Amino acid sequence: MRDTASVRGHLPDENPGFVGRRTELGRISAALAEHRLVTVTGVGGVGKTRLALRAAHRAAERFPDGAWWTDLTPLDGDRLLVALVADSVDLADHTPGMASTALCRRLADDRLLLVLDSCEHLAGPCARLVADLLAAAPGLTVLATSRRPLGVGGERIVALDPLPPAGRDALELLRRAAGEDFPAAGPAGEICVRLEGIPLALELAAAQIRLQGAEAVRDQLGTRLDSPPGARFDLLAHTERVWPSRHQTLRAAIGWSHELCAPLERLLWARLSVFRGPFDLASALAVCSGGPLTPATLPAALDGLVRSSVVRPPDAAGRHRMLDTIRAYGATWLERTGETATVADRHAAHFRALARRADTEWLGARQLRWSRSVDAHHTDLRTALDRLLRTDPDAALDLVGSVAFAWSCRGRLREARDGLEQALLLSGSRGRARARALWALGVTLVLQGESGPAQDVSERCAREARYTEYEEALDGERPDDPYAGTGRPRPGDLTLDAAALAGLVALTTGRPMAAFVVVDHVLDAVAGGPADSAARLRCGLVRVFALTGLGRLAEARRRALALRALCEELDEHWTRTALEYQLALTGLLEGDPAAAAGHARAMLEGTRRLGASLGVALGLDVLATALAAAGDGERAADVSGTGEAYWRSTGQPRRGLPGLRALREKYTDTARATIGEPAYEEIFLRALTGLPQDGLDRALRGSPQT
Repeated sequence: MRDTASVRGHLPDENPGFVGRRTELGRISAALAEHRLVTVTGVGGVGKTRLALRAAHRAAERFPDGAWWTDLTPLDGDRLLVALVADSVDLADHTPGMASTALCRRLADDRLLLVLDSCEHLAGPCARLVADLLAAAPGLTVLATSRRPLGVGGERIVALDPLPPAGRDALELLRRAAGEDFPAAGPAGEICVRLEGIPLALELAAAQIRLQGAEAVRDQLGTRLDSPPGARFDLLAHTERVWPSRHQTLRAAIGWSHELCAPLERLLWARLSVFRGPFDLASALAVCSGGPLTPATLPAALDGLVRSSVVRPPDAAGRHRMLDTIRAYGATWLERTGETATVADRHAAHFRALARRADTEWLGARQLRWSRSVDAHHTDLRTALDRLLRTDPDAALDLVGSVAFAWSCRGRLREARDGLEQALLLSGSRGRARARALWALGVTLVLQGESGPAQDVSERCAREARYTEYEEALDGERPDDPYAGTGRPRPGDLTLDAAALAGLVALTTGRPMAAFVVVDHVLDAVAGGPADSAARLRCGLVRVFALTGLGRLAEARRRALALRALCEELDEHWTRTALEYQLALTGLLEGDPAAAAGHARAMLEGTRRLGASLGVALGLDVLATALAAAGDGERAADVSGTGEAYWRSTGQPRRGLPGLRALREKYTDTARATIGEPAYEEIFLRALTGLPQDGLDRALRGSPQT
């Protein structure tokens, strides 16, 4: 969960350079009080995003279920629109069926503010989604920003004009951006007038003021803006939607900034436009190097773009970004240079390589780092996947097969499934990439609760694993190979993962013996130790869960502790958290609720680090059950209410392994009887409606609500 404010929800931090707009803020606040859809319209660079963010922060306390922000600029098409909105409201969609249905269900009973920023390139799909959500969720209010209205019934439009050019707000914005206290009369005031009070244009001018001084900037703008329109910026054709004909000033200001850049900076600006999300220096070097832009010259060019306010300064993680208007300008220049396809292919190759490294190094100390890296680069991984689906489906299959498990761990199940199904359909390749993609798709289907399709994919995965390992055995038989000359495949990691998937499907359909047989057989057949691969660890994990389901608790605990020690040695997180869940369940079944609670809290710490909301929900369930079994009804109610909030964020009702469900029902009834039904319900509802992160913190501290 991403609760960063004092109220429920998620809004980005406000820009400290916000200036003026008191009248417009008042209009938006009044509109939000009376209308369920408010759209802030205006040309690019006029400040719609900043104003909407300020208005959302001001209005957040009026919405009991919070204010939630969705940035739509990364989307290139509407296929993942619903998934992105769902992710922004912390709906980790583990449900089958249409995504819009799950999203409507998530919001149906909530009173919240949903902000959709930059809708113009998806105006039609946004309008349809907003109409569906407003109809399904009576307590929902939507604040949108767009260069044009959405056209939904009941929409209230707040048109945003530039700052008054001769007013104090435009001058104050220029002062803050440039870091100088200019007098009202003089070059700075003339700059504000010449740039018509457009905030983005003023910021670009401020960057040049820091480099050249206000007088030089005024004179240069005078030369450019006083020239005929055809000599300004019109050499670059662009769509009316992005560059409205009524507002040539911003076009001229960006073009002027472009002219002031050094040649290498202009080239880098064009090539950086291929990134749709934040990027770091390493990614910029991999994608944008070539010709005069070398690893030696590119960093200086990037610094120059930062000084010119074309590229935003790096954040705490070293990532830069470009405003969409600036990026669109660079994309036009990239097209003029004839490099669009070349740079897009380099971008796709870079992120395919990143995905493969994440998959290869998933086992061990770098797992947490790679999990976070895949999440940070999610937008560009999706962009690369979309490119490869069009140009190289086999490479697309390799990319999505490498990254889909990490996506699923982060709750991005719909995107994982969508990418996997498309790549499997379009690619005709056989071998490791297909087997890995089938395994990842099977895991995704299990987590979505679709056991029938998961069973079918599991069987396909096993066939592909056998085929691939047989072909590899034929290509590389060795004299010491025990399978040489037998005509049988040499089983390896693909067989292990196929068995783990088959066992997982069996476990979730109540067949622990089948799960045990399949993984135990394969673990005996495949040579190697338990730390040799992530696939072997996953098989060992499934065997532990199967033993628990069969009631062989002592053996399950012994194997779980041995695997956990190995994971600690490797600094492996995902398997370790799953083992803590199993050990907590074993503690409950053996009548040791204190041990169960300790393991549950260890699981919660791990799943929180991994950002796995489903894992948090499962961990809270087992912790609440352990607390109830120990006779601590108040804390059990508190943790159970928090768990329900996390379950709702997954878009599905509570579930877990069959053994836990019966225990949870039994001990919940005991807790209700111990403290009384009214007290239990009061504590439960207070936790359910509070901040989930606060509830998780209380659960980990072992302290009840105050």
